[in-house]
Amino acid sequence: MSLRRIFDSIITRLVIMVVCLVSLGTVVRYFALGSFLRQDLSTVVQEQQQTLASYVARDIDEKITQREALLDQLAADLPQQLLQQPAALQDWLRQHYRYQSLFPGGLFVTTAQGRVIADYPTAPGRQNHSYTDRDYIHAAQQGKRYIGKPVTGYALRIPILPMATPLFDHNMQVTAILVGITPLSAPGFLDVMQKSRIGNGKGGFLLLSPRDKMFVADTQKQLTMTPLSPVGVNPLQDTALSSYHSTEITTNMRGEEEVSTTVTVASTGWLVVAHTPASEAFATVRHAQGFAVRGAIIATVMFAMLATLCMYIVLRPLFQAAEDAERMTRGETPLVPLSIRRNDEVGHLIAAFNRLLGKLHEQQGQLERIAHHDPLTGLPNRRLLADRLKLALAQSRRHGTHLALLFMDLDGFKQINDSMGHEAGDEALRMVTARLQAIVRETDTLARIGGDEFVLLMCNLDEHAAESVRTVAEKCIQAMQEPLHIGTHAYKVGISIGLSLAGPDSTADSLMQEADQAMYLAKHAGGDCYRFN
Repeated sequence: MSLRRIFDSIITRLVIMVVCLVSLGTVVRYFALGSFLRQDLSTVVQEQQQTLASYVARDIDEKITQREALLDQLAADLPQQLLQQPAALQDWLRQHYRYQSLFPGGLFVTTAQGRVIADYPTAPGRQNHSYTDRDYIHAAQQGKRYIGKPVTGYALRIPILPMATPLFDHNMQVTAILVGITPLSAPGFLDVMQKSRIGNGKGGFLLLSPRDKMFVADTQKQLTMTPLSPVGVNPLQDTALSSYHSTEITTNMRGEEEVSTTVTVASTGWLVVAHTPASEAFATVRHAQGFAVRGAIIATVMFAMLATLCMYIVLRPLFQAAEDAERMTRGETPLVPLSIRRNDEVGHLIAAFNRLLGKLHEQQGQLERIAHHDPLTGLPNRRLLADRLKLALAQSRRHGTHLALLFMDLDGFKQINDSMGHEAGDEALRMVTARLQAIVRETDTLARIGGDEFVLLMCNLDEHAAESVRTVAEKCIQAMQEPLHIGTHAYKVGISIGLSLAGPDSTADSLMQEADQAMYLAKHAGGDCYRFN
């Protein structure tokens, strides 16, 4: 090895630099390492808290959703005539209460005005009591299922979570209200949150209700069922309310720095806040700083003898990886992940580089899919359909086969959008897509080209192409005979289909135009039918 190359070597430069600066570096590292480790450890702590908070939020959301579903089912099963028979109604509640434990605080039915008709288990003072002042009664009177504000129960005298759902007569008028009560301390409700601790026990969870401006629960028991503090008093609370899904370092009411994570409970809008004292979360930083000072002193003594050999051994995989990458850029070897020879920092770097390449390839594939597929239904879009149509025309001429286009437009779809909103319209389009996909062959292309318009490209058809196309069109029409069930409503959606068969001189544009014109002929014929151009 030449003298010039020795001086240019990164190993030589690192040895000289570290020997000259090791004393100064010891002081600098003491502070810099603390900042770096704090930032790095902060990311780890935040990710862990994010995982814990998300788990607690999902658990609470699942418990709430189960109770909503049960309450809706009970409301649907409750006979209307029992509303005039309090004793029979109470017996009905008793029979159904035996088979579930989701409302340990009991069930009760009120009139549409909020006065209790019957309850089970019977609680002192609840019979004939009027709950007209409760928010869940007001919401149910408007025909809405509602999760009420956590309150201290009038009859149970403990913190509870009420849920209410209205009962309707055949005219969809509210005739009564079914209410389920869950004590906040009920087994199996908030257990995961109440029994969880973060770190050495000083951390924990808070459950906030922004709508009701109160703390619902606190693992430390200090803030349970208390109102939220005014803005500026509790920075931790202010951060949670301003960032519904975030992890930040903030301060609590005592001025102590904490790492807090906020996650939303989807079904209620509550916020789960996981918090850990920063002094506990970053204790490792102080230990690491002390260790760094001791290590620097030892390294100064040993570095002169071992630095050159160690640096060469450590960096040898990096040199080899750089050489392999250079050969790939020159085209001498195929583009493959770089070899990882050791599971050290260099190996981790190479692995991260390989993952980055894989991520880029994955994102490139996702971008290509987004560019060629409809995001709502997952079907090919107009652009991908045009590409496949041109390719199919070329193959048809080359192999002497036939192809056809079915231009389909939904009849009555606008009614769903106007009456139920765009979310219902999107669900209807997905249901239509599923029905049409069940009909087409794997070799065909079903595309959504916009709004409620679909196009089916049928390839590799034989001399009976016209008959095959008619058969598929009839199946599509038949598939739409069954109403679409969206929520509690059913909608009849028809389909008008325009058919076009490719001729010797057909182009992609002419086929689309012919099928489009044929579709309008079907529309003018009353819809729910097909026409050839």
